[in-house]
Amino acid sequence: MSNTNQEYTLLINELSKAVKQHQPDDVLQFCATYFAKKLKEERDEARQEDLHPLSFSHDFLPQEDEEEEEAKEEEEDTVPDELPTISSLPPSKRGRRTSVSAESLQPSQSTHDIIKIVIPKSPEQTQNIQTAIESNFLFKHLDEEQRIDVVNAMVVKEVKAGDKVIEQGAVGDYFYIVESGQLDCFIDGTKVTSYGPGGSFGELALMYNAPRAASIVAVTDGRLYALDRITFRSILMESTAHKRRMYERFLEEIPLFKSLKPYERHKIADALESVEFHDNEIVIQQGDVGENFYLIESGEAKFYKTLSDGTRHEVMVGKKGDYFGELALLNDEPRAASVIAHGKLKCATLGKKAFNRLLGPVMDILKRNSENYHAVLQQQVTH
Repeated sequence: MSNTNQEYTLLINELSKAVKQHQPDDVLQFCATYFAKKLKEERDEARQEDLHPLSFSHDFLPQEDEEEEEAKEEEEDTVPDELPTISSLPPSKRGRRTSVSAESLQPSQSTHDIIKIVIPKSPEQTQNIQTAIESNFLFKHLDEEQRIDVVNAMVVKEVKAGDKVIEQGAVGDYFYIVESGQLDCFIDGTKVTSYGPGGSFGELALMYNAPRAASIVAVTDGRLYALDRITFRSILMESTAHKRRMYERFLEEIPLFKSLKPYERHKIADALESVEFHDNEIVIQQGDVGENFYLIESGEAKFYKTLSDGTRHEVMVGKKGDYFGELALLNDEPRAASVIAHGKLKCATLGKKAFNRLLGPVMDILKRNSENYHAVLQQQVTH
């Protein structure tokens, strides 16, 4: 095996271990940051070769374990505005490595609905694609809307026996799923594996326009589904930007967050996580200690209060834009009511620990505005 292929295999193995170890919520962002960090480390190392042997960088100074842990946790709670642009890093002096770059995409600032790519497919084709991507590390953390957008955007590609779908060393920008046919994978002319219906390959091309590590050749006639890098990243970024704007609008209406500055609401919006509940599933239970607050993205939730005689009464129905559980960020008081999904319910949620890591104790923020502070305290008393 050539040095290039050994290096590629080692790099992918290290990435896989890192993903398993950290279990990031945003796998694509984690991989992008991982590669950017690796490249920067290499270039920093190259720079050190030009320095005096006794000189050293502050990067090597010891740091407190607690500070590292807090920084790590905060990194997991936030999503940068865009993926790192590796081309902005200083050039490496090592000529043996092939460059890897990622386009810098800015999400649209438009508040109108995004025009999405929809390639018609049969229900069977749609199911085949969904099955193929659900176990892939790049797709398994997508929400339902993003998965639907990915499936809709995939184009059909017919191949004939002998066609070279991917050529080793060429720049790649497509990810493929096999619907029918058989394809062989070669590295330096040696066959290493095969792909049949349901198989997929080329997923790293969705992150970087790096040279292909192997060649893929069709053994029989077949049909593939293909998704290009720009479309994939646009789906993720536009979806994320749209959610962020929606979350920020919601947060502006919550008394607890009226004292937040715009950039602080921005941080909270980035840290919110989507969760889904099925019909009649309990979101929060009256009497339980609260840790999270929730914003309703879609669907409905019914609020119930259980009286001292054991009877349960419906007190309200929450819809898109409504919120509940926000007082959990203030104290550890038991939940004042139960909230149950009425049909399919999708919420955005944030825990007390994550909030405090991002912005500090909520009470300190409330005290910036005495009028709002007293209003929230009064709300807390009535609950």
